[in-house]
Amino acid sequence: MANVTVIGAQWGDEGKGKIVDWLASRADAVVRFQGGHNAGHTLVVGNQTYKLSLLPSGIVRGTLSIIGNGVVLDPWALKDEFARLEAQGVAINRDNFAIADNCPLILPVHRELDGLREAAAGSGKIGTTGRGIGPAYEDKVGRRAIRVCDLGHLDSLTAQLDRLCAHHDALRAGFGEAPVDRAGLVAALAEIAPFVLQFAEPVWQRLNKVKRAGARILFEGAQGVLLDVDHGTYPFVTSSNTVSGTAASGSGLGPGATGFVLGIVKAYTTRVGAGPFPTELEDEVGQRLGEKGHEFGTVTGRKRRCGWFDAVLVRQSCAISGVTGVALTKLDVLDGFDRVRICTGYRLGGRVLDYFPSQASEQAEVEPIYEEIEGWRETTAGARSWADLPAQAIKYITRVQELIECPVALVSTSPERDDTILVRDPFAD
Repeated sequence: MANVTVIGAQWGDEGKGKIVDWLASRADAVVRFQGGHNAGHTLVVGNQTYKLSLLPSGIVRGTLSIIGNGVVLDPWALKDEFARLEAQGVAINRDNFAIADNCPLILPVHRELDGLREAAAGSGKIGTTGRGIGPAYEDKVGRRAIRVCDLGHLDSLTAQLDRLCAHHDALRAGFGEAPVDRAGLVAALAEIAPFVLQFAEPVWQRLNKVKRAGARILFEGAQGVLLDVDHGTYPFVTSSNTVSGTAASGSGLGPGATGFVLGIVKAYTTRVGAGPFPTELEDEVGQRLGEKGHEFGTVTGRKRRCGWFDAVLVRQSCAISGVTGVALTKLDVLDGFDRVRICTGYRLGGRVLDYFPSQASEQAEVEPIYEEIEGWRETTAGARSWADLPAQAIKYITRVQELIECPVALVSTSPERDDTILVRDPFAD
């Protein structure tokens, strides 16, 4: 049976939480492989709603859930998330949860630097969540990060702390801030260490055992391909690679383990924060999409920008990330529209483009070329088979998969786990 890698194929917030939860009930392990607690997945199970940021979505089902080495881990945020979930009756222990011991930590200095930079950026704001993700990744590649495994050896980290503080003290001085409180940092790490270390292990070993046993692994991506630090709308991106290939490097398994790549795609488009958005609607239609779709960020609570489906961007995401099939979510939000639109290309300075350019000023200038399709009055909410869908909704889905050059494997018609139309089973490939 195949493993499955789930990624967002837009700017995140595509409804990955519900799809991952649906798949996690059939998986033997769920792995987060990049990002941090800037991600937000909402799961609706019966009358309970769970909001996750760091913990893999499988934890709600009791499935083995692993935070891989590609994640940057805020241990204090993790502890808070534990408390929230345990208060909802979720049991978390060493049998169903593990953290890669080589996972880098997000420290208070990272959160502080994130805030200082964004406050000073003026019109150059990136729109970060302010949670220290970017600075933590910078320290990782700068070889000065404190990692999970270091929490058990704080007395021998003098050289590492020297490098870390030298870097941050210089940056803080530029913002008129005092140097890092080194003693306070070490004390805070010593206090949180026992909580984190109880779950720390070389997870690559555990995952390889799971793989050799023939069990099914679900790799859970965060954010979306359009926020990838290489392939996204740079510089308005996250600080990690969000494409499917990162599942290998961010978990300790080889690229052959990624299996079926499922790209999650909304039936329209949303984005949180700054950056280009060719199909954005700043009118009553955009307002209607936002209200019907309850478009507010799980982590930040920020209102999402809304627009029509952009087939050019999704086709590009699918190609870059090797998507095998897509899961189309929130189809029900389009119920009741007389006409719906799909972006099929762009105009830029007299040229017609069938791709999204890499250069920031060109990204901001492209104008969408639309194809208009008749809408449907009937409801799709709660549909669980093709027979439950209006004919025009089926035509819309068919046209989407033609334009993105990738088949639709799943259709989600509400936040409820069982309101899902299965076209192609990712685990059966």
